[in-house]
Amino acid sequence: MTPAHKENAPNDEGTILSSRQENEMPSRPEGCNAAIVLASGEVFWGRGAEALGVAVGEVCFNTAMTGYQETLSDPSYAGQIITFTFPHIGNIGTNIEDIETDKPAVRGCILRADITDPANWRSGQHLDAWLKENNLVAISGVDTRALTRRIRDGGAPNGAIIHLAEDEAADINPAALRVMAKDWPSLEGADLAKEVMCDSAYEWDESRWALGSGYGKQTKPRFNVVAVDFGAKKNILRCLASAGCRVTVVPGDTSAAEILKMKPDGVFLSNGPGDPAATGEYAVPMIKAILESATPLFGICLGHQMLSLALGASTQKMHMGHRGANHPVKDLESGRVEITSQNHGFVVMGETLPDNVVETHTSLFDGTLEGIKVEGKPAFSVQHHPEASPGPEDSHYLFDRFVKMMEEKS
Repeated sequence: MTPAHKENAPNDEGTILSSRQENEMPSRPEGCNAAIVLASGEVFWGRGAEALGVAVGEVCFNTAMTGYQETLSDPSYAGQIITFTFPHIGNIGTNIEDIETDKPAVRGCILRADITDPANWRSGQHLDAWLKENNLVAISGVDTRALTRRIRDGGAPNGAIIHLAEDEAADINPAALRVMAKDWPSLEGADLAKEVMCDSAYEWDESRWALGSGYGKQTKPRFNVVAVDFGAKKNILRCLASAGCRVTVVPGDTSAAEILKMKPDGVFLSNGPGDPAATGEYAVPMIKAILESATPLFGICLGHQMLSLALGASTQKMHMGHRGANHPVKDLESGRVEITSQNHGFVVMGETLPDNVVETHTSLFDGTLEGIKVEGKPAFSVQHHPEASPGPEDSHYLFDRFVKMMEEKS
């Protein structure tokens, strides 16, 4: 128990951190109609946003100061409850343009302060209303610093988040919610990509957003790229289109034969949620065949992890993961340090890379592997997100690198 908190006594934000003993579940403080209960026993009380309900998932934290709508709509957050470390969320509202998928897969979110009213010219809807529209349970008034320290020190725990109507709030049962959290399966071994990948192939020609004109359209593509969707963010597809590609998006379980039948100039492996080893059961054979064909290959995040698996490396679950828009990564070839956007809970183990695979990028936070290239083959990948929207954009050059590979191959 954090010394700054007294058991069963809410602080001035209406938050409470309980004892870890199951038989010491705290009573509900007055005015609280929502809670997040961890599998290890901690209880954080607060106030719910518009959406009512209960959700269970892995509790993680994101350190970005901007882009909360993009974060909440990122398919890679399937199965997770996001704690925002930035205290004021909601001031830019939401809009129909800045979403990364039409069906958000995140389980819910945890906030320090009540959702801020929008004060941005692009806002089309209050964040509260957007959360309700997408049935995403949110809780505010939580000491997110204490929760973040808990995740940092103890690893990402399972948790159950609940928001009930005022007249039903007395029914919140922390002990029962703890059991739900304890019984929820770990993300380790989970193939969540199948929950968020597209159902069938489709064409994509929308390019990146520009002030004054909005999103553009790629009308004169130079290259035919097949993007394998394991939970692809829309802005990745926009970046490919802006780089001169005609993009055909296919489900993550599409075979290599089907992909190569489309005669692609390049194949892109997208980001996505869950354990790469689980998704790799069907994706790795496809990736191996693409590598054998010598078709230029580029992977991001989960795509990077599964390319590494296909090359013979191993992955493992991280203690707490990397999630934020301020992660320094060093390009080992140029010596340049890039500030990157990241969202991953698994990592490629650098010591397992085969001799023909070169580490190209490394995290300056913890030294973990952030990028690879294959000697003698046109294939590379990165763990971070070069397409980051709203930013940073330090790693956009990687899309040009992919294009250059296709130019050299043609």
